[in-house]
Amino acid sequence: MLQQPGFFDQGTLVSVMTLAPLDSALDYRAPEGGCHMGAYVEVPLGPRKVLGVVWGAGRGDYDLSKIRAVARVLNVAPMRAELQSFLERGADYTLTPRPAMLRLATRVPGLSNPPSMRKVYRPGATEPDRMTDARRRVLETFQSYGGLAFTLKELADMAGVSQSVIKGMVALGAVQEEDTPRDLPFQTLETAHSQTILTAAQNSAANALIAGLKEQTYGTTLLKGVTGSGKTEVYLEAVAECLRQGRQALVLLPEIALTAEFLNRVEARFGALPAEWHSGVTLTERRRVWKMVGSGGAQMVIGARSALFLPYQNLGLIVVDEEHDSSYKQEDGVLYNARDMAVLRASICGARVVLASATPSLESWANAEAGKYQYLELAARFGVAVMPKLGAIDMRGETLQAGRWISHTLQKAMEHRLQAGEQSLLFINRRGYAPVTLCRACGHQIGCDDCDARMVEHRFQNRLMCHQCGETKPMPVRCPSCEVEDRLAPVGPGIERLTEEAQNLFPDARIAALSSDLYGTARALKAHIQAIAKGEADIILGTQLVAKGHNFPLLTLVGVIDADLGLQGSDLRAAERTFQLMRQVSGRAGRSDKPGEALLQTYQPEHPVIRSILSGDETGFLQTEATQRRDAGVPPYGRLAGIILSGPDLSQLFDLGNALARQDQPLRQIDAQVFGPAPAPIARVRGRHRVRLLVKAGKTTPLQPALTTWIGQFKLKAQMRLAVDIDPQSFY
Repeated sequence: MLQQPGFFDQGTLVSVMTLAPLDSALDYRAPEGGCHMGAYVEVPLGPRKVLGVVWGAGRGDYDLSKIRAVARVLNVAPMRAELQSFLERGADYTLTPRPAMLRLATRVPGLSNPPSMRKVYRPGATEPDRMTDARRRVLETFQSYGGLAFTLKELADMAGVSQSVIKGMVALGAVQEEDTPRDLPFQTLETAHSQTILTAAQNSAANALIAGLKEQTYGTTLLKGVTGSGKTEVYLEAVAECLRQGRQALVLLPEIALTAEFLNRVEARFGALPAEWHSGVTLTERRRVWKMVGSGGAQMVIGARSALFLPYQNLGLIVVDEEHDSSYKQEDGVLYNARDMAVLRASICGARVVLASATPSLESWANAEAGKYQYLELAARFGVAVMPKLGAIDMRGETLQAGRWISHTLQKAMEHRLQAGEQSLLFINRRGYAPVTLCRACGHQIGCDDCDARMVEHRFQNRLMCHQCGETKPMPVRCPSCEVEDRLAPVGPGIERLTEEAQNLFPDARIAALSSDLYGTARALKAHIQAIAKGEADIILGTQLVAKGHNFPLLTLVGVIDADLGLQGSDLRAAERTFQLMRQVSGRAGRSDKPGEALLQTYQPEHPVIRSILSGDETGFLQTEATQRRDAGVPPYGRLAGIILSGPDLSQLFDLGNALARQDQPLRQIDAQVFGPAPAPIARVRGRHRVRLLVKAGKTTPLQPALTTWIGQFKLKAQMRLAVDIDPQSFY
């Protein structure tokens, strides 16, 4: 009998990568019936069983008499070689242990459980003796959807009847009840369901993307389009071509709140809903998505950054929408940038990548300038909509009383919009009521007990919250330092305080606040956003959540409360992030037939970044920023790596940091520099002290091997941790 390629007969030594935090894969014997390369298995490890993946042939470098057998092969599609390669190369790039990378690819509940069943309902063999309106609606629902099967809740909701009506029809034989596997394939997406009428510019861009897909080779395209230019319609045409080829498509979104509107657009284009993968999806649905992606039962996935690690059977296209967004960087656990990992995965499996943004990251822009990425641009808004008029309000000339942040100029502009029946948006990039709570008796600022961070007042909840560790405590009546009562005062505005001010200034207006911590569930936030889009609010107040791709047709005025906020600090990306955020939030105005206006309240109207925002000279801004970064030898024209030491003993951390800085021979051999150690800007988080070092190297330097050798010289003491952040996006 011929041996199947990638198949291991019973008793053969196989190497299994487990989720246990070990340095390498372990040898086991293939179970009865054998197993395939990439099979998901359960293996004994000490007294317990752990999940693992057959990674290859066993090494045989252990006492063969002690090697145990694989306990069980799971009934799921084996991991493909391209995903295994992606995890290995991702681990090498980010300096992450392989088991931690594997954990990202197996974050699904009940993976080792047997297939579960659920009841579904289909048309029965007979009609009920007595036809009622409710029963007729049930039968008409079946007719409208071609006799598809529904769950009880789905059928009741779609027919507008109670569940008891359906159960009664089951008893009469008019509806058939049957058990089916819970993890069913997703409905087929029809590429010809609805043809979108594109502008000439959109059509040209879509054709370029389609031409790339037809090559069926790797390539990355930067799709730059002003806000409201119709980038989504363009890349959905690329999705359609990908589906026509029988391949799978992944669209990454930076914010869960964006999914509801996007799903509606996908359903309108393809006649059915895609799979979803993000924290707002139920555990049962996550298991279904994971299994269907691996077996080819899901053609398209809409997801957060972790959707990159799903076991795609034939991935042909990855779209990274709002590719500049900082939320694509994972800042804890495995430290990776989903934008960069998307390019890596596509290069391995021969897929295309579309990076879409109105304000591209400097990294993507530089790659397009260097010819590494194809560049497509949509320079005008879709239809009759035009770009908003931008203006600055010089706050040095405004006479505002203490405790007020909406200028008189902005107030008048909002009153004009209210009279016209149009919406206004006030943007402030601060959650909560006030960032600082100060005692006016002793000057004490209330901080977190476990972090070196001030606690933020959340007045709507009557609590203080640490935005580093999430710890909360009731709002105190007396100062925790001097114990004087009624002298605690909020300092500075947050979105809640601004909402309070707007309610006082516009008592008759319908006011809605949009901030992630004001809603208990992602579903509630989505519903509120949809209501606003329908015109159920006159004034919207939002944090950076509102800057990400939302479409409010009635919104014609955007007011930025503190345009200078992001320019503070020493972050090398401060100017870039401020430019992107201001341009993005300004772009929410005037997206329909009415012209829009954006007003930026600033104390620095002459600042180069503010001037670039107002002039709309994005290319000039990027060129200036690129020149400064190139001269400094920092990304994207150099390489950085952050070393974060953490532990309960600060002196031990500095001892290790100083030893690292002194014994830097492996780094000096590649002309890399070490800066630090120094306390992290937030020097204590969750009770653990934090010390940072920064490594700077040339663009083409083989940094990871040198870092591995350098760090490998040291052994950490108990409770100490060392994390490496390749290409750090923040330095907190």
